[in-house]
Amino acid sequence: MPKVTIDGQTIEVPDGTTILNAARMIGGNIVPPAMCYYTKLATSGGYCRTCIVKVSKGSEKDPRPMPKPVPSCRQTVMDGMVVENITSPEILEARAGVVEFLLINHPLDCPICDQAGECSLQDLGYEHGKMKTRYEFKRREFEKIDIGDKIKLHMTRCILCYRCVKVAEQLTPGRVHGVVNRGDVAEISTYIQQAVDNEMSGNMIDVCPVGALTDKTFRFKSRVWFTKPVEAHRKCEKCSGKVRLWYKGEDVLRVTGRKDQWGELIDWICNECRYDHKKTSDWTIEAPTNVSRQSVISANHYQTAEALENLRLDIDKQRKQLEGNQMKLKEGAMDPNNQ
Repeated sequence: MPKVTIDGQTIEVPDGTTILNAARMIGGNIVPPAMCYYTKLATSGGYCRTCIVKVSKGSEKDPRPMPKPVPSCRQTVMDGMVVENITSPEILEARAGVVEFLLINHPLDCPICDQAGECSLQDLGYEHGKMKTRYEFKRREFEKIDIGDKIKLHMTRCILCYRCVKVAEQLTPGRVHGVVNRGDVAEISTYIQQAVDNEMSGNMIDVCPVGALTDKTFRFKSRVWFTKPVEAHRKCEKCSGKVRLWYKGEDVLRVTGRKDQWGELIDWICNECRYDHKKTSDWTIEAPTNVSRQSVISANHYQTAEALENLRLDIDKQRKQLEGNQMKLKEGAMDPNNQ
């Protein structure tokens, strides 16, 4: 089994492991970001270039460094390889350039986008993005279209990661959408007089790293940080039935697949589970979702009217205590015995 050193940390991994997956085995902030790679989707990766790393030593047999940054999702590990990610200023600068390219045509839709709060591009832009764009030409724009009865496509937000195309290829019997045209005018679209209506099509929404594909049944209903995710399951003949319910108060606003710490689905779920069962009685509740403390979702403290009322009462109590303390200070200052 080959050994690889990533940002000073050495690990032994099975043959054929990519640098990205080796970094994920180590964990922590040395893991490169990935916008197009998806573990469950064969041949994914190599499109977005956000996961580029520097290989300063190729292997024990050939210690020469690789001449330019390589995508860690496609490059396999070799014994003795030394990789630099966050320890390389060259890589951080190159990644900032990649993010700038991804944002060139991306609209500033975060205040109205349903993906805001759980968007990989939003996180990437916050960490590596620039304060303002240097792009002075006309941006690429597309009309919003329905590619299915439950899916809305905002092509202007798309970064052409190809995840949705690969989901359709590998999960469904017949793909009816793909990438048409080339270069700057390339876009995701359905074939003529075709619509995405297969039983697993909702997974395209879950794998999209940005807000290009959105759930029409959830659009504009709530910001994600005002909802509470809960793990649940049901007996289903079409999929595993293991889902994540997103509550606002007592209402289930949407149903999604469960995701791991890398933002990838653990199990694919069918459209019946996703769209047709939005009552608590349809599910067996397991436990609240373990949300990362760094996530904006974990900042939610205002899930119900009762919580808001308790917050108001707490504020009133603190204000009265403050007014009482101020009154005591004034009375003490006016008391002649204290002079």
